[in-house]
Amino acid sequence: MPSSVEKQINSLREKLREYDYKYYVLAQPAVSDGDYDKLYKKLQQLEQEHPEFITSDSPTQRVGSDLTKEFKPVIHKVPMLSLANTYNEKELFDFDRRIREALPSDEKVEYIVELKIDGASVSINYKNGKLNTAATRGDGTVGEEITNNVKTIRSIPIILNKIKIPPYKIKDFEVRGEIFMNINDFKKLNDTRKERGEKLFANPRNSAAGTLKMQDPKEVSRRRLNSFLYAIFSLEDNLNSQEENLEILKKLGFKVNGSFKKCTSIEDVIKTCAKFEKMRDEIDYEIDGAVIKVNSIKHQNILGSIAKSPRWAVAYKFKAKQATTKIKEISWQVGRTGALTPVAELESVFLAGSSISRATLHNFDEIARKDIRVDDTVVIEKGGDVIPKVLEVVLDNRKPSSKKTKPPAKCPACKSLLFKPEEEIAYYCQNSECNDQIKGRLKHFASRSTMDIEGLGEALIDLFVDRGLLNTYTDIYRLKNKRKELIAIDRLGEKSVDNLLKAIESSKLKPFDKVLFAIGIRYVGAGVAKKLTNHFKSFDNIMNATEEEVTSVYEIGESISRSLKQFFANKSNIKIIKELKKAGLNFSFEEANSAKVKDNFFKGKTFGLTGSLSGFKRDEVAGKIESFGGSVTSSVSKKTDYVIYGEKAGSKLDKAKSLGVKLLTEQQLNDEINKI
Repeated sequence: MPSSVEKQINSLREKLREYDYKYYVLAQPAVSDGDYDKLYKKLQQLEQEHPEFITSDSPTQRVGSDLTKEFKPVIHKVPMLSLANTYNEKELFDFDRRIREALPSDEKVEYIVELKIDGASVSINYKNGKLNTAATRGDGTVGEEITNNVKTIRSIPIILNKIKIPPYKIKDFEVRGEIFMNINDFKKLNDTRKERGEKLFANPRNSAAGTLKMQDPKEVSRRRLNSFLYAIFSLEDNLNSQEENLEILKKLGFKVNGSFKKCTSIEDVIKTCAKFEKMRDEIDYEIDGAVIKVNSIKHQNILGSIAKSPRWAVAYKFKAKQATTKIKEISWQVGRTGALTPVAELESVFLAGSSISRATLHNFDEIARKDIRVDDTVVIEKGGDVIPKVLEVVLDNRKPSSKKTKPPAKCPACKSLLFKPEEEIAYYCQNSECNDQIKGRLKHFASRSTMDIEGLGEALIDLFVDRGLLNTYTDIYRLKNKRKELIAIDRLGEKSVDNLLKAIESSKLKPFDKVLFAIGIRYVGAGVAKKLTNHFKSFDNIMNATEEEVTSVYEIGESISRSLKQFFANKSNIKIIKELKKAGLNFSFEEANSAKVKDNFFKGKTFGLTGSLSGFKRDEVAGKIESFGGSVTSSVSKKTDYVIYGEKAGSKLDKAKSLGVKLLTEQQLNDEINKI
């Protein structure tokens, strides 16, 4: 029998869970903050006095004290597919037509229309009524575990409501949803960051996504993240409909957005989308569209999916939000390549979740085309609801005294003369030692998409460059020799410096493709870097390859090949590479990774692609082949093992036949993939 203390602890936990559910899920507070805090502290006290009764699902254990050093990979039991987008009524009618053509003619089609929450996607696994693991979407197949951070979100239950939902077992299942931040909480967060001199988040979605990947759950809990759940997947249950699934989620204790509607026609769907768009400015969280799903799970299974998107659902994207403001000044930013980008300095205006005081003008040709001038009143919008841009000038408000904008003659950072190549629209600063270029290169190198050096953000890089502590990439790895000097800098201190140095040391583990992308070779983005490293295996092989050998790599063109040649011709670049190698960075493809791939049809073989495939995009096929240990070439030779061909195959198919290269149809490709 449980002791009286254990009974008291369990009773307190039940009460606190009930109050959390009513406050964070139902938005119906049942107790004052003061009374809640008294119960919480009483539970804390009892657990401290009787640690043998502490359990991981206690309300006091939502916020852990351990830092998350590594976000482990999590394989989704059901792939997290992305939605195809629609932008107008015609595209919605086309979607409806495809649905009806794919289903038996006597089947009645229903749709569920839901708000498209502008947040970060999450998948959460529950076992026997308790939260087991939580993961990001990742690439749709494999995400990153963020369990400790998701547990801090009070609208997400750690223990589910004890309720039976016949005929379903609902014992081991995944729920999907969006983690987001309310607009008011986002404003408060940015106000705090502004006071601290930290970089502001662009929008609530970015802040939510960034928060979920923080190492400290305590800091995550302070960010007041929220959630809406919209999907449930149970491999042991045959669920009936999306409408029923939403009701099941509610009964289990999840927060479900109540603004969804069942529609029996596409005309009703269109009316609902229009209604949702009008709601946009009335709610305290960001939405960027509506999601239309076929209601019947049986119909969903018949319709199936293409490579990355379900055929039974689409997103209807709302028009980007717009606002009117005035241009106070036009400034010019110098990027890491020396290219100048004009920026409109605006009178601050609130738009799509944040205050906007700057907007890109792209290039001087764009300024001339729209005749944008200082003191103009302009209409701005957030492209993709992220990057502010100037749409047009309100000419009726233009002052007669306004003057046309001229391009700068000198670099705004170092005063060097500018150069404009004939074939390009950008103006360039040719001084590679220009401080702004140095800062741009270092920011790119340290960014999350490249070396991911936690703590080495824009403000710190600007400070270190201005103080002469950083000039090249290799200087980052020499900072450990200047620890005392760093600690003496205002706002840093011993703990933050040590964390920074640890992050720098950890970045040495980044794979070769991240390093290649980080060093900033023109035209070598993340995708190109991955293709080059998978093909050539080492930096030396890339450097020694001929232009013809480089362009033979799938989807690598002449401009990339020329850019690589120019980079390698610069002795200072080669010197930096040697220093980075000496510092311990990875400049070769980990053959061990290839060795870990189990033996399969693709491993060790070279494939060509030609024609259009109905179930895949060609870059997706290339990615799959490379993940299975094979390689993809853009040219066909005797060294090519197979050519995969689809409809309207080109000259590569003829060449493959003439060389006796083996051929694969799309169906045969599918068959081989399914065997793995």
